[in-house]
Amino acid sequence: MLTGLSWLALEVKYLERARSFYEETLNLTLAQERDTELVFEAGETALVLRRPAAFPRGGLHTHFAFSIPDAAYDDWWDRLSEAYDLEEAQFGSARSLYLYDPDGNCVEIGQQDVAGPGIDGIFEVVLEVESLERATSFYADLGFETVDTGADRKRVRMQGPMALELWEPQLGIADARGGVHVDLGFRLDEPKVALDAVADRVRAIEQETDETVVVRDPDGHFLTFTTGQY
Repeated sequence: MLTGLSWLALEVKYLERARSFYEETLNLTLAQERDTELVFEAGETALVLRRPAAFPRGGLHTHFAFSIPDAAYDDWWDRLSEAYDLEEAQFGSARSLYLYDPDGNCVEIGQQDVAGPGIDGIFEVVLEVESLERATSFYADLGFETVDTGADRKRVRMQGPMALELWEPQLGIADARGGVHVDLGFRLDEPKVALDAVADRVRAIEQETDETVVVRDPDGHFLTFTTGQY
């Protein structure tokens, strides 16, 4: 149903401080600049940095993961470790490093099968939810498939256009937390098909046209289903 992740939006306090981190430290390309937000290219996904000025706000303390080519990992570790106290985790043969941006978002940079160069996509987003059962059912009806359940039964990993982790309140690797009031955009050919799948459980329908549908999920996260980009 959902064919891609169009964007992830984060709330930031100071645009210039956030811009320096993502543009200079992580080498992302700035694609758009407005009074209250910056839009960076991260492969086929836009990373939106947004001052709190209106709804939807960006996500707070959101844990998410950037993709980099396997061979680039050691160079990223060597460069970032000069200025940051990094943590590392291994998942099978793939390694990930973790650091925090200036607004408290836990940024993971992990080995993935991507071309690069540099950051080439977002492969994981973590949402904080009140009820795992409710959230898992909701996202399953949007086409996400459960691939792992945490041993503590407080988290679920699902796979769709990217990995979606649903966490009840907790601390994860590198003391990461799931994001609250996260704003996600998904690509698909017929946005109203997604709405039909979950309309009886959304908290609100904010917009509905043939090209774009915006809803709030049961935990207040903003989801946009669209035929276009950000």
